[in-house]
Amino acid sequence: MFTGIVTDLGEIVDVEMHNEVRSFAIATDYKASSIDIGASIACSGVCLTVTKVKKRGPKRAVFHVDAAPETLAITTVSDWREGHRINLERSLTLGGELGGHIVTGHVDGIARVAAREDFEETSRFTFEVPEPLARFIAVKGSVCLDGTSLTVNTVKGNRFSCLLIPHTLAVTTWGGVTKDSQVNLEVDLMARYAARLAQFEPA
Repeated sequence: MFTGIVTDLGEIVDVEMHNEVRSFAIATDYKASSIDIGASIACSGVCLTVTKVKKRGPKRAVFHVDAAPETLAITTVSDWREGHRINLERSLTLGGELGGHIVTGHVDGIARVAAREDFEETSRFTFEVPEPLARFIAVKGSVCLDGTSLTVNTVKGNRFSCLLIPHTLAVTTWGGVTKDSQVNLEVDLMARYAARLAQFEPA
């Protein structure tokens, strides 16, 4: 489980293919000694498992993850190349602060940035999502986009908008996101279960 609060910006430093699996080496400011093999790390919203860890200088580490065909098919991971930056979040520890909302790291699909409006300090992003996912998005509800917990401001059809504050723009990859960019979308967990329950009528 995660919260959608980004704690580091990672960088893809190597990409390798092993049959149908794609392996990524990701540089981070997390200490190598703090990353366990088998640990889960949300990489731009995608929960991936650490397979290897190496030190990279006194304060940086490189960890390795594998992406299976399903992950490559429904997320932006297939577009990651060397030099690409991603939002990172460690898994939530029991008793830790839940600063965003409950996030699983199981991406539902890809959202397209339909528009970006920059104001003096904030930026409004309008997103377009696949029709089947639009019903899970509500005004004042939460969404996880590229691993970032955001509040929905407006909804119209299969489009919705979120306003990002200066801090978020500065400490995540959002500062460089432009119109037509694609981002990983995970809808709110409660909305998903509520929709599923609504499909069943009492006997």
